[in-house]
Amino acid sequence: MAAVAKAVLYLAVDLHPYAFLALFLLVAIAFPIALLAVAQLWFRFFQPPKPSPTKQDAYECGVAPRGDAWIQFKAHYYLYAIVFLIFDVELLFLLPLAVAFTGLPTGAWVAIFIFLFLLAEGLVWAWHRGHLEWS
Repeated sequence: MAAVAKAVLYLAVDLHPYAFLALFLLVAIAFPIALLAVAQLWFRFFQPPKPSPTKQDAYECGVAPRGDAWIQFKAHYYLYAIVFLIFDVELLFLLPLAVAFTGLPTGAWVAIFIFLFLLAEGLVWAWHRGHLEWS
């Protein structure tokens, strides 16, 4: 089996320099599709549907559900998370500046100051809109 795979690999490389990439792409697409097909067949033949009120009921940690599952969630918490991520990722972009502080060309400094200006503008916007107020 390994000899056949090795022969196919050598044949693919001999035909065209990018044939190996095409073969790799083909395997990368075919493998998940084959797994999904096997899962579908398994579901169809070995897991017949047996609906019942108990199976259709919502289950959360052994506690019987009460009330409606749709609750109103404040989007304000998401805004806190997004602002945190923006300024956390800012640190990742500023670390190379700290490492190569003295050897940067002028164009790099201009790009860094534009980046910092846009971040400061975002901070002022979030502050002005009241997104940073915890109430």
